[in-house]
Amino acid sequence: MEDKRKTFSARLVRWTAELVLVFIGVSAAFWLNNYQQHQEEAKRRDQILASLERLLGQGIESGKTNASKEEQQAATFQHALDAGEMPLLRPFVFTTDYSPGDFATLLQSGGIELLDVETLTALRNDESVIRWGLSRMAHYQKLSDELIVPNLDQDISFFYDPATRKLRKRFEMYPEALQATVKFAHDLDRTHTELLKRIQAERHP
Repeated sequence: MEDKRKTFSARLVRWTAELVLVFIGVSAAFWLNNYQQHQEEAKRRDQILASLERLLGQGIESGKTNASKEEQQAATFQHALDAGEMPLLRPFVFTTDYSPGDFATLLQSGGIELLDVETLTALRNDESVIRWGLSRMAHYQKLSDELIVPNLDQDISFFYDPATRKLRKRFEMYPEALQATVKFAHDLDRTHTELLKRIQAERHP
């Protein structure tokens, strides 16, 4: 009887030890899986941030160059207008390689789960400024296509009142469009810079 109890106790100890080993093995595998997943997410997060940081840096630099040209163009036209001259109106054209799908693709690729809330907020704010600005540019380009482009062969008096040397009412949108372009460039520079700082703070804490 004593031998049976010893045998049972030995088996119980062995089963318990095996159970503990199984538990440790499962826990270790679970931890390793979580660790690997965390490493993959961290790598993906850094890739997204690095891509955004690079694109924003390039965009800010090229944006400053474009803004300088747009400011000069708007200032030159307004100066001539204020001096009583009647500067020529040219077709208003605004081109961009921006695609609304870029933002959605970024979020769908894991950005919305991996990026900080502050970064996502700055990203959405930047996106909002871009969409609003492009909407304004499209509005002015449409007016230009309808009012200016078909009449480029007209005499200057078609666009100006010779008596006052001021733009006729329907063409007052032209200097507004030039100023709106400058404002859009400044707004983009501001939101791009804010987003870049936020990304750098998240990527290099």
